[in-house]
Amino acid sequence: MTDSQKSDETAVVANDEETQAPVAEQPGVEPTAPAEPVAAPVADAAEPVAAPAEPVADAAVDAAEPVAAPAEPAAKPASPTPRPAPSHAPSPAAFAARPKAAASVIPAAPAAQPTAVSLAEAAKWGRAEGDGHVFLTIDGEEQPVGQYPGVSTDEALAYFARKYDDVVAQIVLMEHRVESKAPATDMQKTVEHLREQLAERNMVGDIRTAEARLDALAGQISELEKSEKAAHDAARSAELAAREAIVAEAESIASQDPSQVQWKTSSARMNELFESWKTAQKNGIRLGRSNEDALWKRFRSARTVFDRHRRAYFSQLDSTNSAAKVAKEQLIVEAEALSSSTDWGFAAGEYRRLMDQWKATPRASRKDDDALWLRFRAAQDVFFSNRQAANDEIDQQYTANLSVKEELIVEAQALLPITDLNAAKKALQSIRDRWEEAGKVPRADMGRIEAGLRKVEDAVREAEEDKWRRSNPETKARTNSALSQLEAAIAGLKEDLEKAEKAGDQRRIKNAREALEAREAWLDQIQRSASDLA
Repeated sequence: MTDSQKSDETAVVANDEETQAPVAEQPGVEPTAPAEPVAAPVADAAEPVAAPAEPVADAAVDAAEPVAAPAEPAAKPASPTPRPAPSHAPSPAAFAARPKAAASVIPAAPAAQPTAVSLAEAAKWGRAEGDGHVFLTIDGEEQPVGQYPGVSTDEALAYFARKYDDVVAQIVLMEHRVESKAPATDMQKTVEHLREQLAERNMVGDIRTAEARLDALAGQISELEKSEKAAHDAARSAELAAREAIVAEAESIASQDPSQVQWKTSSARMNELFESWKTAQKNGIRLGRSNEDALWKRFRSARTVFDRHRRAYFSQLDSTNSAAKVAKEQLIVEAEALSSSTDWGFAAGEYRRLMDQWKATPRASRKDDDALWLRFRAAQDVFFSNRQAANDEIDQQYTANLSVKEELIVEAQALLPITDLNAAKKALQSIRDRWEEAGKVPRADMGRIEAGLRKVEDAVREAEEDKWRRSNPETKARTNSALSQLEAAIAGLKEDLEKAEKAGDQRRIKNAREALEAREAWLDQIQRSASDLA
């Protein structure tokens, strides 16, 4: 129905109400609203809940939905805004001929034909009279639910049964949602809404069974809500623990000693933690404003401390690098000044000193330090290359001296082994004199040549020491005294052994024999030493 039709109908009803009293309300039945006149009947009146069915043309009946809100009292005239009138408006006589029914009236309109099954089921819980009044049987008592005039009793009963079926269909849908663990949001509100629809008693069906199913649904939804809340709390706890872990690691990184931090690795990790925080905040479960604010303050504080330490560290590092660069440049200046020196010994010592200072100086930045080292090493290379060239030239002059000393080594080694110490000492002295006269040899052969002569000198010195040990008077005196004491001790032990044998005392025999054998062994060793000294 268009807005213009509604306005025209309201105007006609208002004029007619001046001469006609309003319809009295019947207990248990909702008041009716004015019907909407149309030129032709509406094709489908199966769902009056969405839109009331329109009456047939020239029919003076009330078309209000039984569940609609009560209309304004007819005694108050309406003041509609004038709109275009419909093409077929009913006459005042038609409105005057309206039936004075107090119950809700459903306009006569074509309806879907009810099936035998649905009618049989509906007949268990209600009935319809010939004038379209429909009654619900509940708890053994009948209650009026409304009127659907102008149709058969089956159609009138089926209309109110379909309203019950709509509620049952919503209950079934809710049961499926609960069974499939669908989100329980607003489910309880839907249950309460369905309860209210059933409580209006404007439908025909097994009301008590539907209410029992709603009671069961309410309990199941409560359990589902508890389960969802537990799952949500668990997920929230896990999310809170994950955020706590992010914050704790960030605080751990920030609390490190700045001098021990691996800044490249730690900075990369801190950035990863920040990205993890943003992802969790965007996609994770909300933790509540207080929790999120507290964690964010801790995380932000850790990042701030870390950044402050990093800036301070690199600022100090830049200062240290600059000082190290200046110090090493000074060492390079000294090294470059020494590179042209021909005082080989002094300059070599100075380079050792400069190298020690270089090692003790802190490193500059990698780029600067590598470049400084190349300059320092280049100055050293110049000096040592010059010294090596000078030594090579000298070595060429000492080649002849090498041949002479090699012949002297052969002559000295012919003295081994030492049999005549005096003759060997005299020959070795002659070799030494000629060795000094031969002069220096090339640096590369110096160690080998010196070692050859030193071997013969060591052999002569050992022969002298051995001769001294043999001819030392103190050594001879100590040896003779030891011999005398051992000989006296052996004689006494022999007497003790004889006495023990005569007495048959086995223990004394054993002790005397062991002591005698030990003294005789010592005597033998001393006699050999004395023989060597002689």
